Amino acid sequence: MKNSLPAILSPAECANKIFEISGARFEPEIAADLWQKILKHKWLMSEKLGRDTGLRTACIDFLENQDQALREYMDYRRKDILSDMGAQRISGAIWSTISESEPPKQLVQRRIILPLKEEGLSRKHGVTPPKTIIFFGPPGTGKTHFAKALAGTLSWWYIEILPSMLMAEGVDRIGTNLHAVMEKARTLDEAVVFIDEFEELATSRHQANRIDKSITNEFLKQVPLLKNHCNKVLLICATNHIRLLDDALLRPGRFDCIIPVGGLDEDGRRIILEQLMSKLNINAANMDLGLIVKMTARFTPADIEYLMQQVAQFAFEQELRNRQNYEVTTSTFIEILPKIRPSLTDEIIEEFQKDIITYSRV
Repeated sequence: MKNSLPAILSPAECANKIFEISGARFEPEIAADLWQKILKHKWLMSEKLGRDTGLRTACIDFLENQDQALREYMDYRRKDILSDMGAQRISGAIWSTISESEPPKQLVQRRIILPLKEEGLSRKHGVTPPKTIIFFGPPGTGKTHFAKALAGTLSWWYIEILPSMLMAEGVDRIGTNLHAVMEKARTLDEAVVFIDEFEELATSRHQANRIDKSITNEFLKQVPLLKNHCNKVLLICATNHIRLLDDALLRPGRFDCIIPVGGLDEDGRRIILEQLMSKLNINAANMDLGLIVKMTARFTPADIEYLMQQVAQFAFEQELRNRQNYEVTTSTFIEILPKIRPSLTDEIIEEFQKDIITYSRV
């Protein structure tokens, strides 16, 4: 809904205008702030009614119902922003797909989820729930999955910001786009904002060019602004290369928690295998899950997902060729597994263990 609005007014003019319309007197500085809110209220009323409501109606309605009017405007704007940022609802069931034996799950549960869900108890003991988190670890270890699972179990919106989205208008605009995205994020409530490949946006300034330095500097400004807001917004950044991040971002005061997300233990692999196997045409009587769990050591969640895709394709082609029902068995996995190289190597695991000692903070 478009409607003509008065030109920008001085504080004194705002005070006179409000008095002319409503008969209420305000100090010029207070009136200037109120005038902007009245204009927003007029816009929202016009949007809802599908016609221009007029300044007099909007002004009187706003002054009589200020708290409610401000809440309604913010709620309307949030819906707009959530849609613009591609917000999603994630099923709470995704949390159960992460093994209880995975150390990150216990940390996230104790340090993040419980303080947010038990607000009264948190306030009683002076516990401040984290608002800014870094997940780090080798590629494919499930950092994005953890962020989604966290949003799902909290029943919060999930918003993913990809570096490519910030770069869409060229590298010179990344800082400006980042500023705009973070400004929007600060207006939200009950939202997980996830940024993957964080090292691409917040690289060490010692090794950065002019543009990269400006982007890192923008992050250094934006993170405290987000933390100082009283709304429920979690900023989660994920990186495969934590050593590339700027030191200032890793010091206490910027990110509340820096959490390692590494390889899967047997229980973790079993849970993922069971979940993905349920989508295959399995012959349960000829399936040794325990053997497959052992054979997938050093496999990341992404590796296991790729394995299942290869098994599914193999089964499809076998049935297509022979025109007979093909059921996946242990033998199928034994045939496919040697063709897939696990992502985790001794060298990667050793480097990750060093990073855990150096960078973890919970």
